[in-house]
Amino acid sequence: MAKFEDTPLSLALREGSLDELNRLASQADTVDLSGTNLRGADLRKANLRNADLRGAYCHSADLRGVDLSEALLEGASFHLARVSGAYFPPSLSAEELQLSLDLGTRVRCRR
Repeated sequence: MAKFEDTPLSLALREGSLDELNRLASQADTVDLSGTNLRGADLRKANLRNADLRGAYCHSADLRGVDLSEALLEGASFHLARVSGAYFPPSLSAEELQLSLDLGTRVRCRR
């Protein structure tokens, strides 16, 4: 099983402290959640537009309505995530996202 690094941002997310996440995010150029275990996290009010989610594990995460339009998603997994109303980057095809949602594959983005 993969080992995930705990960072102040990832801990704030897993603890459900979106106010703290958004405060930390406002102080950074990018929200670095690369390689983070976000399993089951409720991210509905998180500001993730410019997030780095490369390699993140988002199994069963609640991403409904989240703007990920400029996020880095290469290698992230969204198995069973809730994504209704979420905005994804144009570089991520609907087919690629569906495979990740259904099977847990790690997404590949077009260049």
